[in-house]
Amino acid sequence: MMIVTAESCTGGLVSGALTEIAGASDVFERGFVTYSNASKVEALGVPAEVIAAYGAVSAETARAMALGALERSAADISVSITGIAGPGGGSVEKPVGLVHFASARRGGAVVHIERRFGPLSRADIRAAAVDQALDMLLAAIGD
Repeated sequence: MMIVTAESCTGGLVSGALTEIAGASDVFERGFVTYSNASKVEALGVPAEVIAAYGAVSAETARAMALGALERSAADISVSITGIAGPGGGSVEKPVGLVHFASARRGGAVVHIERRFGPLSRADIRAAAVDQALDMLLAAIGD
């Protein structure tokens, strides 16, 4: 099974974690780093209307990122991450530490998880997001 990533707030850290392992080319197809809203639309096909209605940090955008990554790759499983790593950028509705994840399997369902890591450091939020994304990939492979 081949894996594709679609990352925003982690900036490629999930792809980096996967490619640290010798032989990763046997399972890692590609990674998209789509930090800006425009890149989410252009590279992954996230509908601009979804971002306008729900925001870049939302379940809807995470799901669209995961599906778009599958559509634009030869991978079987995707994982997406979009969130607010801080230290700024948070709000009452979407605080620093809020991260949305989605994983999708070609021909299967999309799974979404919302995590609120709290007021950790930027590095700690990003590291926790990588761990969550890797856990989701393992779960998707096991399905």
